[in-house]
Amino acid sequence: MSAISKASRASLVDQVVGQMEALIDGGEWPVGERIPTEMELVGEFEVSRNTIREATRALVHAGLLQSRQGSGTYVCSSSVLEAAIRKRVDRADVLDTLEVRHALEREAARLAAVRRNASDLEEMQSALIACKEMLSAGDPQGYMSADLALHRAIVRASHNPVLIDLYGHLIDPLESSIRNILDATADQSGHRDVHDALVEAIVRQDPDGAMDAVNAYIHRFKDTLLHR
Repeated sequence: MSAISKASRASLVDQVVGQMEALIDGGEWPVGERIPTEMELVGEFEVSRNTIREATRALVHAGLLQSRQGSGTYVCSSSVLEAAIRKRVDRADVLDTLEVRHALEREAARLAAVRRNASDLEEMQSALIACKEMLSAGDPQGYMSADLALHRAIVRASHNPVLIDLYGHLIDPLESSIRNILDATADQSGHRDVHDALVEAIVRQDPDGAMDAVNAYIHRFKDTLLHR
């Protein structure tokens, strides 16, 4: 039998990092919530304070955790992938990121037109109604939330888990940046017919029509950003 080497502190840190990532990814440590204190973690993982500190620093550097002076350490991303995408989007031009959104939504719409089920259609129709209600109420921020819910519903109807994850990680930081720079007034009413066309194409299982509607939607969105 080969001799078993004693675990180094570095490997212990890696093990703790892996377990902490699993707690975040599994939702036991939700985004926005404070993680247990350092001493609590020492007891839970049965390692030294230095090991906990190094593991926490690694996850802060990776973008999963955020330390707040006098308050504790909080979860700020649900996965390493989300944290990496968020960092990249934060550094990117909004129009560049919008082009990536365009590619993802176009493919999602195509797949949704082929794969959607009754539950998917119900969710889309509900979100579409909410969009129209927010337009009628003259509520720009409410409209943007309803619009995002509609597009998330369409992406979920693709039934492609990788596409759904990528879109989810991309859309939140992009939406935050758009809310900060876009007043969203005339652009909203221009999207009403496009949204109707998009959902109708998915209902009748028309992939080309769904992709055309996404193209029209993103082009109008881009024009709004360029002329804001």
